[in-house]
Amino acid sequence: MFKALADGRRRRMLDLLRDAPRTTGDLCAAFPKLNRCTVMQHLGVLERAGLVIVKREGRLRWNYINPLPIKAIHDRWIASHARNAVGVLARMKRAMEED
Repeated sequence: MFKALADGRRRRMLDLLRDAPRTTGDLCAAFPKLNRCTVMQHLGVLERAGLVIVKREGRLRWNYINPLPIKAIHDRWIASHARNAVGVLARMKRAMEED
């Protein structure tokens, strides 16, 4: 998953999918400098990483973000660090107000 998130274009695709599901054609239009084959390759990486779920409706390929793997990373590695950071900021605030 980290390898899939390493590319800025793939992160941008996930940002677009966060707002709403999009067809592959919609995503191609959002990346005019990339050809359709390249967009499909990036979507394939995201799909294999479990970050995108694809549903086909006739000729349309709808791409949906799957936020569960990202939440798992947050819960495993980020949440505890964020909790500690908030504690540090609260102590700093109290110390500054006491002075």
